Amino acid sequence: MNKNAQEHPQKFDVGGQAVLEGVMMRSPNATAVTVRRPDGTMVTKLTPFVPLKEKHPWMGKPFIRGVINMGTMLYYGMNTLEDSTKMLGLLDEEPTRFELWLSRKLGKGVDKIVMAVAIVLAVILALALFMALPAGIESLLISAGATPIVYTLTGGVVKILLLIGYMLFCGLVPDVRRTFQYHGAEHKSVHCHESGKPLTPANAQTFSRLHPRCGTAFLLIVFMVSILLFLVLNVIFPISNYFLRFLFHLAMLPIVAGVSYEVLMGLAHSSSKTACILRWPGMQMQRLTTREPDESMLECAITSINVVLNGFPEGCRMTPEGWGVFNSYRESEPGYTVSETAREENSEKDGGTSV
Repeated sequence: MNKNAQEHPQKFDVGGQAVLEGVMMRSPNATAVTVRRPDGTMVTKLTPFVPLKEKHPWMGKPFIRGVINMGTMLYYGMNTLEDSTKMLGLLDEEPTRFELWLSRKLGKGVDKIVMAVAIVLAVILALALFMALPAGIESLLISAGATPIVYTLTGGVVKILLLIGYMLFCGLVPDVRRTFQYHGAEHKSVHCHESGKPLTPANAQTFSRLHPRCGTAFLLIVFMVSILLFLVLNVIFPISNYFLRFLFHLAMLPIVAGVSYEVLMGLAHSSSKTACILRWPGMQMQRLTTREPDESMLECAITSINVVLNGFPEGCRMTPEGWGVFNSYRESEPGYTVSETAREENSEKDGGTSV
């Protein structure tokens, strides 16, 4: 195991994210992204980081940490998607003249510009679909004389239906369906890790593809908390103007996120009957965003867990970018050592770049 291997004697949660043809896993102080390349090999990028709550302890306080977590999830999520496309070689195409022009004008790389545009469009779509549209429907009900309880509940139900419809639509896209399979691989592997069983594809396959800490469950909790919160606020402080209500909902988003995160963590770490009942809807929602993975997908997820917890094994074949290369998940296991013969073969394949 190399010097960068991480040791965590205390108990902590390992989370993850499905990416293009792979899985990202995250420990308290590192992320590991593993993708399956067309030639069948797996490539892993290990990125250490210092948690914000260690730099600024107040960011780890209850309710505040939920808001911070939502922001970091968006930031790391987009960076992880960018990493996965680079590792697959999807950003190696020649940029267009327009992209080069933008790069010169803005002083940034083409990939950064594309990612920034994608983030802006995603935020606009989310605000329009899940805030502006429901707020418009609420305004119609208000003008029709509906009570705060009626238009708030109706707006909340519309948000949930839009979320379900959006997930169903995404599932129709072949590439997204494969990503949903990697999402299932992520959950199964985390379950296997948490159970204490050896991390193998066969063991991971026996676990559920649904997990209580999933981001899909978090989204449903956000919507449910927002319904309850605005049900009270709309009764006490009814706002009829559409734009004022939209801005009010937008301003309350950090509070909703903070409360929702505490609810998610509380339900995820409780084994009580009440907790099981309350988290059941979020678990079932995951059936829309996960699919049963195959063995190769589970290998990617397991490799990410091994690397994020233990670092790269001694003698791991590396790319010039510093990414680990694996032919099997077993090569990422703690204590794995590449044989001298295999090391020479790897060196010849990589033109002498392996270690």
